[in-house]
Amino acid sequence: MKYSYIKPRKKTPFTADVQLIFTFFSITIIMLLGTYTFLLYKDYSFSKEKKELIAKRTDLASNIEDMDNKIAYIKKQAALAQKVHTQNMVLKDSIANLFDLVPERITLSRAELLKNGLILYGVTPNRDIYNFMLQAPLRSIFQKTYTSFYPAQNGWLRFVSTNYINEDESEELDHEN
Repeated sequence: MKYSYIKPRKKTPFTADVQLIFTFFSITIIMLLGTYTFLLYKDYSFSKEKKELIAKRTDLASNIEDMDNKIAYIKKQAALAQKVHTQNMVLKDSIANLFDLVPERITLSRAELLKNGLILYGVTPNRDIYNFMLQAPLRSIFQKTYTSFYPAQNGWLRFVSTNYINEDESEELDHEN
């Protein structure tokens, strides 16, 4: 007996509605997996970039430290050069002043500059000329002055004048300045 006018169809669990829902869920899952994969790739890319930047930063920090050390060394060298230049200028002026200090009647044969003193070798016509014309200015500059006289062949006197500045006083003057 037939109660239907159409031929019966086989029923499947995958109806059009289920297939449509399955398609939407599949597309959603694929989109979620794609997004997850994209985020994993970006995370890996960012972490790799972060490591590279940290390495560059470390290199730059070490380069900056090296540069700072080189700059400090150059500054020390420049300060040393300035100090030497200043000392040379002071020495030059001191030598010029020394030769200006020596009167025409006294002849110097040699002058030795010491760290805290001066040794002069020369010839003078007599002790009085030496004492009044050279010894007095030397005593105003140096704290200790010793002079030895020796007769020369022409009747004049050879002299060796050793003059010292007290180191304690010169150090006090350096500290005050």
